[in-house]
Amino acid sequence: MFDRALAARRLDRALAQGAETFLLERAAEELAERLALAKAEFTDALDLATPGPQAAAGLRAARVTRLAPTAASLGAGRFTGLVGDAEHLPFAAESFDLVVSLLGLHLADDLPGVLIQARRALRPDGLLLAAIPGGDTLTELRQCLLSAEAEMTGGASPRVIPFADARALGGLLQRAGLALPVVDSDRFTVRYADMFALMGDLRAFGATNPLTERSRKPERRELFARAAAEYAQRFSDLDGRIRATFEILWLTGWAPHPSQPKPLAPGAGKVRLEDAIKRR
Repeated sequence: MFDRALAARRLDRALAQGAETFLLERAAEELAERLALAKAEFTDALDLATPGPQAAAGLRAARVTRLAPTAASLGAGRFTGLVGDAEHLPFAAESFDLVVSLLGLHLADDLPGVLIQARRALRPDGLLLAAIPGGDTLTELRQCLLSAEAEMTGGASPRVIPFADARALGGLLQRAGLALPVVDSDRFTVRYADMFALMGDLRAFGATNPLTERSRKPERRELFARAAAEYAQRFSDLDGRIRATFEILWLTGWAPHPSQPKPLAPGAGKVRLEDAIKRR
């Protein structure tokens, strides 16, 4: 689905030009808060596929390994750095008690396989905590580009990548064999002067369209002008600035361990449903 070599080149270009990092910084702050709530001590941590060092730099494990998508994105810090592919993890089973990933797994062609490998790399009772862009991300941009292209050409090509659905991700965590799976959403709005300012930020993230089925034809300026006008008409505030939705889905799961809570077997409840209803 994704031209990951192209995505890597665009990430490196963005980094060379001074990449925009506010989404990663927001996710890194949230990661720190979630790890604090976990109240667990971690010895060996893996930062998996995060497109910058923000996650690894904040981990308080004794030993931190960072598997980066490109050499330019590796960064520096108190960690062992490697460049590699999240779909082919070079680690032995039960190497880590913590695996984290921030905004890097949405470009995996085989996300179920990545989660299965991450589960294999975790020790019993180890924690997986990952942030992935959710389905509402850039919904306004997607709608306006599709509408403008359909109006002007009678068809449309994919211009904003499909993002994950929370329910589907919960199923993938279970399929990977992770216990106590939870998926929750951090949805927020960022305002821009216009659609072109938003697209400039996306280029500065290294996040322009990497779909293999993308259009390869040079686009007419009129297409983007029409989309920008529709964006301003449908999704602007009173001051003229437009709204862009971002959704970060947080995936939490634990490698199974006998000490973890387990659901009761069917019929093992001590209160009948009828009695529980009567008490309300």
